[in-house]
Amino acid sequence: MPRYIYPALPESEVTPERLYRERRRFMKQSARLALAASLPGWSGLSLAQDKPPPWKQKLPEAPSNNQFSTQEPLTDQKIVTSYNNFFELGTRKRDPSDWGHYLQTDPWAIKVEGEVNKPGTYDLNKLIKPDQLEERIYRLRCVEAWSMVIPWTGFQLSELIKRLEPTSRAKYVVFETLYDPEQLRGQRRDTIDWPYTEGLRMDEAMHPLTLMAVGLYGNPLPNQNGAPIRLVVPWKYGFKSIKSIVKLRFQEEQPVSSWQQLAPEEYGFYANVNPNVSHPRWSQARERRLGEEGRRKTLMFNGYAEEVAHLYQGMDLEKNY
Repeated sequence: MPRYIYPALPESEVTPERLYRERRRFMKQSARLALAASLPGWSGLSLAQDKPPPWKQKLPEAPSNNQFSTQEPLTDQKIVTSYNNFFELGTRKRDPSDWGHYLQTDPWAIKVEGEVNKPGTYDLNKLIKPDQLEERIYRLRCVEAWSMVIPWTGFQLSELIKRLEPTSRAKYVVFETLYDPEQLRGQRRDTIDWPYTEGLRMDEAMHPLTLMAVGLYGNPLPNQNGAPIRLVVPWKYGFKSIKSIVKLRFQEEQPVSSWQQLAPEEYGFYANVNPNVSHPRWSQARERRLGEEGRRKTLMFNGYAEEVAHLYQGMDLEKNY
């Protein structure tokens, strides 16, 4: 398999803005009509209602979870919202903030399927319980050897999984990102075999550190950061924290995630931060905290070893990377 490169997107492939907006206006109304007929809790929805639900305008005040939060200084919000990996919106770090405004996040639905007692397509507003939201300050470590410290607002993935009632055959949960090249211009190129998928072992998904995030810095997630809902797994590399999720699938066999499929010699299924295992193209031993001078030592499991090391007891972490 050829080594992955970061292609540039020719401007000739960009949809003209006037045509794009007309098309999006029609698609948005069509989506509302379809969702109104199919999703739980959508009966009686006014199709003329463009006002987003309250939690998408301003997040309810969420209590801080100090048990799992780091005390390290926060990364500047401007950096967090302008320096992003979100290949659905482009391969350059500034592409997500430049093009993310085209993504329509209301309405939004998540499909649940596989080894679960409550499959179906759920309105996102029905899956989010405001009283379960909390703020946690997590480190986010990217495989390119840079890191950030971000205050996320979200809820434990385990709480959602319990409500969906997976069967005893569910050993893994697979996540899928929205596929819509009209909104996500990066998907107009075969950078990845779209849609983007990621997976967790069930005990990883049920760990109390694993978060479904809907906000950062006390505000709803910006589109470039994975609106309206994304995964945050703080002891793994950032590509594991899949954005703009539209599907959860529970299954017995270990999935092959998008990066694992694209470059298996570089990206394994587990994606745990391990400074002792170098990426084929760079060392992982030190990292650059964005907004700081110099580099710092990379911590095992991104500094969360005390909480999660037991999940991998007896495993060879150089083979299971």
